[in-house]
Amino acid sequence: MALEAIEPRRLYRQVADQIRTYLDTGALPVGARLPTERELAEKLNVSRPTIREALIALEVEGRIRIRVGSGIYVSEPPAHAPHTGEHEGPFELLRARAHIEGAIVAEAAILVEAHHLHMLDALLDLMSVRTDNDEEMIRLDRDFHVAMASILGNSVITRMVGELFDKRMSPYFGQLAAHFEDETSWRHAFEEHRAIRNALAARDPVLARDALRRHLSASQERFSRSFGEGDSASEERPSSSPPLRLPATG
Repeated sequence: MALEAIEPRRLYRQVADQIRTYLDTGALPVGARLPTERELAEKLNVSRPTIREALIALEVEGRIRIRVGSGIYVSEPPAHAPHTGEHEGPFELLRARAHIEGAIVAEAAILVEAHHLHMLDALLDLMSVRTDNDEEMIRLDRDFHVAMASILGNSVITRMVGELFDKRMSPYFGQLAAHFEDETSWRHAFEEHRAIRNALAARDPVLARDALRRHLSASQERFSRSFGEGDSASEERPSSSPPLRLPATG
């Protein structure tokens, strides 16, 4: 028998497993609304970002449907669940980037030269007129972050930043972004990128690091906007539903 290493599952995947098991009991019929993010976080004693990552994973699987402005609803289980694999959660990725790229941009503020700023300015010029095109903005966003990393002149660091950014192409990150990315959010992101560029031009490592971290923190906040679910009495939510319990992680 071939043996494989056992890796601990990410917390949001454990939460998704528990909610999926809950749905499999049939306690909530198709079309019924799930408890709110806040209620699920309280029941399972985990953070709301973890709940959101779990819900997005279940939406990718086709088990639920998220309607921003309304709530989270049970879907008919698909005949064949898509195989999505194990991915970093979107918020886990953004937090990691804030730490790693924050250190990189602080170093870049010491090494930046005029031609680096010209390169960033060219990307910002393109961003300013592309905020209505999600696909183009994602490409320019990646180019901007990679260009900042390239200031250090270290190909490993430059490649690492590009690879970190590319992890946002996972189905989970893509599904989350589909709910919240629009021309307004890209316009805010553009202004945040310009603040990073200005901090680099000022050759201020602390200012540059803080501007980068504010940008990625603001991204988390944009992706954390409420789904808009309420507690309308008209929505179906059985009072005798089985309790949700998070499996032991030890």
